[in-house]
Amino acid sequence: MSPDPEPDLPPLLPERPQDAAAVDRLIMAAFGPGRFAKAAERVREGGRTPAYDVSFLAWDGERVIGCVQMWPVRIGDRAALLLGPFAVEPGLRSQGLGAALVRRACEAAAEAGHALVVLVGDEPYFGPLGFSAAAAAKVRMPGPADQRRVLVLALKDGADAGLEGMVLPV
Repeated sequence: MSPDPEPDLPPLLPERPQDAAAVDRLIMAAFGPGRFAKAAERVREGGRTPAYDVSFLAWDGERVIGCVQMWPVRIGDRAALLLGPFAVEPGLRSQGLGAALVRRACEAAAEAGHALVVLVGDEPYFGPLGFSAAAAAKVRMPGPADQRRVLVLALKDGADAGLEGMVLPV
């Protein structure tokens, strides 16, 4: 697949370790310090790094204007990826860039052989991208999380069958 999913969108390229400062600035601008209280942050903390091969950045010249990260996790006894954080510069939201980033990351994850993606988010936004609260009914995030917002995407047919357990870092 081309790194440009749609002609009107900027290039979506895999994240690299040297992009960390630019990604942190974008995420801080999008979420502020409140991001550190989120349940997904509990899973990501501890010096781990995202799965760079399935984490993507949107670029405008030398500037990162959008990002989506994926992190290796387990849900019960199954390997999965945690999607997030995911952010787009405030002035560029509602133009399809966020959805394009999520689609590209999930496509790359499927191409790499991953079976499941989990996230905490709004089903009206993520549902059209294939995520489901029903599939995540028995999936639990650690810490403070609205369990109704835990969503799962099966990248392989049946991968979400009987899915249950706590989302934990690998």
